[in-house]
Amino acid sequence: MQLSTAHHDERLTAPRSWWGIAVMTGLAGALMLLPLGTLPLLAGLVGGTALAGLVVSSYGSARVRVVNGALAAGDARIPVSALGEPEILDAEEARAWRTYKADTRAYMLMRSYVPTAVRIEVTDPADPTPYVYVSTREPQALVSALRAARG
Repeated sequence: MQLSTAHHDERLTAPRSWWGIAVMTGLAGALMLLPLGTLPLLAGLVGGTALAGLVVSSYGSARVRVVNGALAAGDARIPVSALGEPEILDAEEARAWRTYKADTRAYMLMRSYVPTAVRIEVTDPADPTPYVYVSTREPQALVSALRAARG
């Protein structure tokens, strides 16, 4: 039996403005160390920028994939056989499911800077998770990949 290849592969990268904030953090570190001399100033610039860049990069490295009959969203790997019908959420509905409609038992891969999402009911009776919420910039492609993996 041949394993299927990825039907959907998306990286939820942080917006460009966050990288600008990382550079500004490095500049702030440099300015704090300015009274100590040039070498500490450069160390603050490089170290502060690198540290802030590492934080932005790690937060923005979330991946959403449908591969080998499973949904891989962040750290979760869920077989599509344990999932119900996916629902595309527009920006307003996605915000509602992130806030007042949210269930604390749900698995949520949220990125506030991604306006759209997909919500999928978990149909496995042994799993207490009611649904999976996944931020995605390509909701139609994710839903199509989930349906193709199920079929």
